[in-house]
Amino acid sequence: MSLSLCFIYQTSSFYHPSHRMTHWFHRNPLKATAPVSFNFYGVAGSPSANKICNDLRTSRARLLEMFTDTTCDPEIMKNATDTYFSLLQGFIASLDGTKQENKLRFMQNFKWTDTLQGNTPSAQQDAVFELVSMAFNVAIWHAKFASRLAGKENITEVEAKDVHRSLKFAAGIFKHLKEVHIPRLITPAEKGRDLDPRVMDTYMVQCKAEAQEVTIARAIELKHNATLIAALAFETANFYQKADHTLNTLEPECSSKWRNYLQLKQHFYMAYAYCYHGQTLLASDKCGESIKSLQEAEKCYSRAEALCKEYRQTKGPGSTAKPSEQLFFTTLGGLIKNTLQKCERENGFIYFHKVPAEVPQLELKASYGLAEPISFEFPAVSEQCTPEVYTTFDLTKGAKAEKAKPKQEEEVKPMKEPDLKPQKDTGCVIS
Repeated sequence: MSLSLCFIYQTSSFYHPSHRMTHWFHRNPLKATAPVSFNFYGVAGSPSANKICNDLRTSRARLLEMFTDTTCDPEIMKNATDTYFSLLQGFIASLDGTKQENKLRFMQNFKWTDTLQGNTPSAQQDAVFELVSMAFNVAIWHAKFASRLAGKENITEVEAKDVHRSLKFAAGIFKHLKEVHIPRLITPAEKGRDLDPRVMDTYMVQCKAEAQEVTIARAIELKHNATLIAALAFETANFYQKADHTLNTLEPECSSKWRNYLQLKQHFYMAYAYCYHGQTLLASDKCGESIKSLQEAEKCYSRAEALCKEYRQTKGPGSTAKPSEQLFFTTLGGLIKNTLQKCERENGFIYFHKVPAEVPQLELKASYGLAEPISFEFPAVSEQCTPEVYTTFDLTKGAKAEKAKPKQEEEVKPMKEPDLKPQKDTGCVIS
């Protein structure tokens, strides 16, 4: 492996600073939640117990503020999440030395909306439901942070690496929640809601695919082997296809826009795969097959352009990406056209190969550059939540203040997410 290729994979691949990707990624809205007071008057029978409840309320409120604060970065987010989750674990983990369920787990009711279902929330009286719902939002935040950072003008190499890392970290959160914590819920996830395994899988695969897009852009920028680029593009297209197929049993009104995005990305990267595979075939003196591969690249690219229009016109949750306006998108069209013309000229002067009727098979497997989710685990139980303090919570007293409160409204107000104004695209040339 060349030294520069080692550099790609050892440092986590990233966009070149001139690659600006404003409105390149589709993002669904953050989950919204009803306020939670944690006022366990009577139940919290000691100053230490009351302090845990107060700290839960304030740390939860602060974490929710961080989701919409444009100055928040991954380190600030980690500090906020660790503080809240370590306290919340005191309502979930066994603290009495037995394997019995934590007696505080089902004390508090939590309401959360879903990213695809508008403002009507799901509610469960279960601290595990709160844990997975809040962590889900943390993953969404990391994906949004990556998108926002990728759209910066004059992005630095450090920031570009953060784009790659944030997407893999988000994928790791989705993976961990699906495999470890969602199965612990007493009430199963409702179909089409965020905790539905199909929705979880789609988010995870999308984040992996988007992380691989960073690798592809870097490999193209450094003019790496066409076989490697074709294989990475093919793997990425397959990820997008898998994500799209995972959503095909959801209601169209909440999934159509998202699916259009996944489909346009699939066809875009299939176009890349056929384009670079065509270059590989030409280098192997298979000019006829090269022409056929590039003709297929043209078809895939045209389909991606059509899907961009469909995507913009489709109503549904989330921000509207504008991939067809990006130079990373438009440059591919020119690359396919120029490479095809070159192959046709070479065939007319040198090879005189017959162009086959069948499209060459893309039996490509990338050996390097595949994005894997970064492993995620929740923090340990807070030092405040000791067995001694746990015994001072007395469930027989009842949470009087909570019961006396009137019912909250049916809908939960959506998060006030910051509007991201598009900046001038300086672009870059990919050759």
